[in-house]
Amino acid sequence: KKIQGSQLLNSQERSYSLMMKGRKVFVVGVGMTRFEKPGGRPGFDYTVMVREAVTKCLLDAGLQYNAVEMAVAGYVYGDSTCGQRGLYQMGMTGIPVVNVNNNCSTGSTALFTASKLVQGGVYDCILSVGFEMMERGSLTTKYKDRPTPMDLHVRAMQSTTEGADLNPSSPFAPQLFGNAGREHSNRYGTTSAQYAAVATKNHKHSVNNPYSQFRDEYTCEQVSSSRAVHNPLTLLQCCPTSDGAAAAIIASEEFVIQNKLQSKAIEILAIEMVTDMPTTLESGSCMDIIGCDMSRQAANRAYTRANVGPKDIQVIELHDCFSTNELLTYEALGLCEEGMGGLLVESGQTTYGGQWVVNPSGGLISKGHPLGATGLAQCFELTNQLRSTAGKRQTPGARIALQHNIGLGGACVVAIYRKAYEVDDTPGDIAENDETQAKDIVDEFIQNVDKQLKINNADLIFKRSLRLNLYSRALHEPPTVYYVGNNGAAKQDMNQAGRYMDLSTTLVTMADIIRDSREGLVNEFYDNGMLISNDITETSKKFDSLKDLTKSEKLNHKL
Repeated sequence: KKIQGSQLLNSQERSYSLMMKGRKVFVVGVGMTRFEKPGGRPGFDYTVMVREAVTKCLLDAGLQYNAVEMAVAGYVYGDSTCGQRGLYQMGMTGIPVVNVNNNCSTGSTALFTASKLVQGGVYDCILSVGFEMMERGSLTTKYKDRPTPMDLHVRAMQSTTEGADLNPSSPFAPQLFGNAGREHSNRYGTTSAQYAAVATKNHKHSVNNPYSQFRDEYTCEQVSSSRAVHNPLTLLQCCPTSDGAAAAIIASEEFVIQNKLQSKAIEILAIEMVTDMPTTLESGSCMDIIGCDMSRQAANRAYTRANVGPKDIQVIELHDCFSTNELLTYEALGLCEEGMGGLLVESGQTTYGGQWVVNPSGGLISKGHPLGATGLAQCFELTNQLRSTAGKRQTPGARIALQHNIGLGGACVVAIYRKAYEVDDTPGDIAENDETQAKDIVDEFIQNVDKQLKINNADLIFKRSLRLNLYSRALHEPPTVYYVGNNGAAKQDMNQAGRYMDLSTTLVTMADIIRDSREGLVNEFYDNGMLISNDITETSKKFDSLKDLTKSEKLNHKL
């Protein structure tokens, strides 16, 4: 039977309504590598980066790999089944592995897929991982013998007349986003300095992000005077190509409660995907070609599902592949009225002290843009923001966060997060700034760890690491008043909520992972995000060298 257009629309609306009634979905673990210049880190192929990101993710969640029921892997450049190849080293458990590719929104597409499967009750625990090994320079078309996914978009741009600069020497991506910025300037008077202000803000934010590819601060004048790419864009307003990976574990509420993950759980209130609509190609607007309409529709759906609005959000990670796109996305997300994005960034409302902190990670412009990893790196940042574990990047009072990730060709994903469970702050046993009291509590935790560790070398590593991360901090980082609340979580009176006592659980979990890995492939240890070794003996020697616990610069070695 032929379905009429109105019938099809009603069917889609019913399906969307049913989908909205699914189960609650949570992020319970996140991990990522530092983003690197392509080829800048020797031996950093996609298998290495997947192993690092996923191992960190499992440690963060306190889970073993055999708890994962399915995996969704996202990458753009690579042969088929790279997801399997990257994950098999974690364990060949026979779980379904689905590989996804949605251009620059690939990472968030993996997150979207996992979230909807958990929401629909198909699985309770899914791993999303995104990774990319890229080439230096601007993005290019790989296959010359077939239509490109972007040929319709480029053709539409070439037919526009509103301020477009069709310079054939410019790479196609800066042309598209640069021309969208020119169109916005023609309509609303947005200035080149306002676009440069976006990049200046994000470069400044990146200084505090150890995972960022670039961590340099620039003045607005330096940004504006850097090499021209495609008017109004200069080099420092364009994201770089990058190598890197990020991962997140998505779980149902039942799984969270069964595994006592409430203190880590961040709820995904909404995650919506929208692909190109007729306006993309038919409106004659470069702003629509780069996805402003997609972003607006995805954001509206997410706000409706989450029952929140822009003013309820405190922190945002959005797709600033170019400074023009961030400014246009302010308007698409409803942060300001159309045409007012330039004034918004000038007013300081998108940085610390303003209405929102946008791209505290440094965004794509500074952090980097490995296509398959970007969406999950945004999830990593927002999860830490809502846990209050973002360090110097922390947004004060962050309760609700928004993620925006777009890929031309096209797909836009918008997600809204919140901290799911409040931690019980009722104080229990107090370990004040007294060496004896602090040592007693830490030693008790070490004894509990000792009971569960079976590998001698691992036992040495974990005990020493525990002392470095608990005991030395308690003695050398005032104000040092720690206590164990009724829920077993560690707190600190004057600083952000600590997870020092929770490290004991993480360390035991790591020991279990090592014990369960038949080939020792998961025996990875990291120092400030960098690989130390997958050899237990060598790693043990490195920790043995840290004998002087009073030197604060040596107290930051972590697994």
